[in-house]
Amino acid sequence: MIIVIQCRDQVGLVAAISGALARLQLNIISLREHVDQTENRFFIRIEVDGETATAPLRHELGYLLPGDAIISINPQPEKKIVVLVTKEYHCLSDILIRHHFGTLGASVRHVIGNYPVLEDICRRFEIPFTLISHENLEKEDFERQIMDVLLRLQPDYIVLAKFMRILSPAFVKAFPARIINIHHSFLPAFVGANPYRQAFERGVKLIGATAHFVTDQLDEGPIIAQQTIPVDHSYTAAAMMKAGKEIETAVLASALRLVFDDRVLVYKNKTIIFQ
Repeated sequence: MIIVIQCRDQVGLVAAISGALARLQLNIISLREHVDQTENRFFIRIEVDGETATAPLRHELGYLLPGDAIISINPQPEKKIVVLVTKEYHCLSDILIRHHFGTLGASVRHVIGNYPVLEDICRRFEIPFTLISHENLEKEDFERQIMDVLLRLQPDYIVLAKFMRILSPAFVKAFPARIINIHHSFLPAFVGANPYRQAFERGVKLIGATAHFVTDQLDEGPIIAQQTIPVDHSYTAAAMMKAGKEIETAVLASALRLVFDDRVLVYKNKTIIFQ
């Protein structure tokens, strides 16, 4: 069982939480905590061994912790995800392979694409695919059709695996800190479209990728994982893009692993990552 808590910091929180777990005969296997002194915010992730009902544990912790405490008690169920795609295959194929071999840490319940390009690979892995084209549709109608599928499936997370459409604030609001995007740039540099062209024209010496939660601000949501590699003057924009796809795949996989293992806590526009 994994317990994740964030709340206002005060003296004695670790002792109080540990005592509550001991009273319920829950043995602590691992414990990681962090205090953001600027925000006076306390974060903790605890893995425990033992069995207890969720309600008594939540009640016990709620009684001891500050009133603003956010408590997540997760007996490590397999997360359910829906993946949104456009045409690029590299991130989706990596997710499907990991799902097939049981190393993703989540179950891919569905893939939604606004083009039919990736339907075949989904069929090969026996994953349902729904085509929802944005063409000749108002944004609101396009998103409503996607929302209908999501509300039916009730995923824990939505993964944008190179889904090249900007989601509306209303859509994002419906899934707070539950939409994960891979951006083909080392944010905050080169936001928006054509980042490799931007990087090439700027003559950068590093390129990278960023996985983050989606918010109303384009490419400015809480960052989960990032990675860079060196490049030089010999790289064309096309060569940068090819190298960048490898980074995108790795960074998204790393971010998903952290999120699915309940190692990511979000506060305001930042994340606390317990590796």
